[in-house]
Amino acid sequence: MNRVVITGIGIYSSIGKSLEEVKNSLYQGKSGIILDPERKSFGFQSGLTGKLERPQLKGILDRRSRVCMPQHAEFAYMSTIEALKTGAITPEYLEQNEMGILFGNDSSTPAVIECVDIIRQTKDTSMVGSGSVFQSMNSSVTMNLSVIFHLRGVNFTVSGACASGSHAIGIGYFMIRHGYQNMIICGGSQEVNLFCVGSFDALGAFSKMESAPEKASKPFDKKRDGLVPSGGAATVILEDLDHAIKRGAPIFAEVIGYGFSSDGVHISVPDVNGPIRAVSMALKDAGVGPEKIDYINAHATSTPIGDQNEAKAIDSVFGKYKPVISSTKSMTGHEMWMAGASEVVYSILMMQNSFIAPNINFEEPDEFTGKLNIVTKTISKDIDIFLSNSFGFGGTNSCLIIKKFH
Repeated sequence: MNRVVITGIGIYSSIGKSLEEVKNSLYQGKSGIILDPERKSFGFQSGLTGKLERPQLKGILDRRSRVCMPQHAEFAYMSTIEALKTGAITPEYLEQNEMGILFGNDSSTPAVIECVDIIRQTKDTSMVGSGSVFQSMNSSVTMNLSVIFHLRGVNFTVSGACASGSHAIGIGYFMIRHGYQNMIICGGSQEVNLFCVGSFDALGAFSKMESAPEKASKPFDKKRDGLVPSGGAATVILEDLDHAIKRGAPIFAEVIGYGFSSDGVHISVPDVNGPIRAVSMALKDAGVGPEKIDYINAHATSTPIGDQNEAKAIDSVFGKYKPVISSTKSMTGHEMWMAGASEVVYSILMMQNSFIAPNINFEEPDEFTGKLNIVTKTISKDIDIFLSNSFGFGGTNSCLIIKKFH
């Protein structure tokens, strides 16, 4: 089995458009949540959202590339450019070597709506722009980036609800571990627009704490009342260790475990046993006991039942060891399809800089979350091994274990 290391990371999120900005926000416990008046005027129950600007790519990418990219592919382009730079991978290197791409993504909404609206209005399909089909496909991120970066390895999209980004990294880890690829760009991306989350809002899944947006995302807190939608993109470059050493690559960390499961119980209500199986599988794959985990970046989205059941699962597996825990979603909101990848990047930044970012807005535990060792303020701590949890609709669970490279 090949060892799999992380040789590049990049981020484009509501708490920063670069690794440096994001590191500072994590350390400061800075929120990226705002109240969007457009959502309220559109009829949303909640106008809360993560704040992201669309990158300006004119002059950076040619027009053909730009018209084929939806918002979240643009986010993914930005995070991938940064990951390639931190990984010391040049355009010339990509031209001469095989590299794959696996990205977690689960929706591309505006392009679909706009296409149908044009056809309804004009009764003429020829009026739809030539880039529409490429923007609307669920595989839009991987198809666009594979062409832009001239990638010739594996190329497909992983669609697993809010565990998509984590599963993409896990599958990439498996492929390199078993020798099918040497290098894969992995990650997750999520569009940030009112169209993509209207059905979520209809379920009443979002927080209604609009008077103080930065305090609305309250993972594990007794008064949590729902998640805050957010998004962006995160990129992690996975590489075979021997290959990385040979090319003199910087090595950020090592992926040592991936666990997955399906609840098989309910399409939207999270279970306890499914996450327990996924965490246990990741620990077994990594060959470490629960006492070795220094930090858990929890999935905890700030929903009443979701956080409760994750707390039960964590307590069941880790019990007396009580590793340090926080949910960075308290700052970013729920980045959905991107979250499993971004939270790996956030945790690596903490690992590199020896601190644990706080679970902001955690003021009072409930009977289940009170059993966990939740960090409420930034603390200094060396992290050797961390666990990142990601769970999603349909009962899909993904857990990654990352180790500091020695």
